[in-house]
Amino acid sequence: MQRSNLTFLLIFLAGVAVMGAYYLSTRPEAVPVVVTPPPEGPAETEQATIEGDEPGPFLAISVAGEATGTITIDLFEQAAPGHVEQIVALAEAGEYDGVVFHRVIEGFMAQTGDVEFGRSGDDMRNAGMGGSDRPDLTAEFTDIPFDRGIVGMARSQDDNSANSQFFIMFAPGHFLNGQYTVVGKVTAGLDVLDAIKLGKGQNGSVIGEPDQMSKVEVTD
Repeated sequence: MQRSNLTFLLIFLAGVAVMGAYYLSTRPEAVPVVVTPPPEGPAETEQATIEGDEPGPFLAISVAGEATGTITIDLFEQAAPGHVEQIVALAEAGEYDGVVFHRVIEGFMAQTGDVEFGRSGDDMRNAGMGGSDRPDLTAEFTDIPFDRGIVGMARSQDDNSANSQFFIMFAPGHFLNGQYTVVGKVTAGLDVLDAIKLGKGQNGSVIGEPDQMSKVEVTD
């Protein structure tokens, strides 16, 4: 009897591992929730190389809160031109300034970019439920893997629903490959990323005062 119970438990745990993720049921642009340990490695990543894509434009995110410093992201203009154009336009308009990291899951990713409901001082119960006043985007899926430091666009269950929110990977999450648009990769500041305040609430929501993107600038 005990051996039978143990076999059932092992089968159940294997099934959970295969499923690997679940989606939020509300409008928030969401990514699946899976917790995996971050890999050992240097604090910085090598700059991603994509065939036909020159480096830049770059996104310089000044982070304030438990984490302090700058995260620099090389935006993949060739791989996801529509999404990069949207991010650049929002950043240049100052829309990302003061937006919090509302959902941060240890060993997985940090999500931000809700310019509608996710500003510091807003009611955090709504953070993650909004986007911008710009149209949603048509998916630009590629074969770029979701490795540590990769930046992806958050969305709802509709492939073509990404708008302003994005997430940065703490660790590889290859179950996301081909399902979310990759828009860039962290080239400096992974130590700042790792220090961002973790979410302790449901689905990784940050309780209390989240860390924020105090200033987001676009550079060549």
